[in-house]
This record gives sequence, C-alpha cells and structure tokens, in this order.
Amino acid sequence: MNKSTLVDFIAGKTGLTKKAAADALEAFMSAVMSNVAKGDSVTLTGFGTFRASKRAARTGRNPQSGETIKIPARTVPVFRPGKEFKDMVK
Repeated sequence: MNKSTLVDFIAGKTGLTKKAAADALEAFMSAVMSNVAKGDSVTLTGFGTFRASKRAARTGRNPQSGETIKIPARTVPVFRPGKEFKDMVK
C-alpha cells in the first residue's frame, strides 16, 4: 500500500473526500514527524509508539575493500508496534 491507496482507503472508510483524507493524513504525518524530531514520543494505544532513538558510534567494514571505517553516532526514528498490532500480524 502506498500513500495514494491509503488516502483512497481512508476516504472510503470515513466518507471524507479524497482531498480531506489526504489533508488529514498529511496533518497526522506532520504531527508525528515534528514531535519525534523534538525528542517527544507519539503513542497511539493499541497501534504503537513513534520515538527517536540514539545509535552509538561504532566501527564497521567496507564490504568492497574490507577497510575498517568509523560510523558516527546518530539519532534515528523508531516505531514500536503495540500489542493489538502485534497480535493482528501473527
């Protein structure tokens, strides 16, 4: 499923126009991204939690040359599914 099929699904399920469904989806994505970027988490009970996670610096290996390289520390977005979501996927 891509963004346009998700918009179609939301519009069909809620009775909204495709434009309104697309605006709602954009607002949701914007809220999640801006809050996670600030370091806050977004929890949707039963669905899951979006949050930022810190990855420590580490050494890696270039697969082509075999040379050891340093991979810097960074912060990445993470999604952890909730219990209902996990149970549905089983």
